[in-house]
Amino acid sequence: MPENLRAARLCHDHLAGQLGTDVSARLLERGWIVRHDDAHTAYDVTAAGERAFAVIGIDVTALRGARRRFAYGCMDWSERRPHLAGALGAALAERCLALGWLARQKHSRALTLTDAGVAGLRAWLVSE
Repeated sequence: MPENLRAARLCHDHLAGQLGTDVSARLLERGWIVRHDDAHTAYDVTAAGERAFAVIGIDVTALRGARRRFAYGCMDWSERRPHLAGALGAALAERCLALGWLARQKHSRALTLTDAGVAGLRAWLVSE
């Protein structure tokens, strides 16, 4: 498997690869998202998570009203652990691209984590 696809890519419209699974794990560790079904695949966002997502411009309340599934774990084929999918996962990927934290690679699903992305994700994921 090409290393660039394993590092960071889009899975449909959400973050995948090592970056996607690491971000998802950190969201769970921070208590910003929680598993809320017996299969541990559906996620919900806590009050702290709503505030954290708002910091980067994601309106969780609006996403809850979307026609698609809100948030769930999608098994990552390269990492063998879940990354965040659904309306919330798509919004996160879209926002990271809009902020310049990620850049699309031409003719590929692979993404490049930019210097701004390293700093931005680090600041956001460790913020209090």
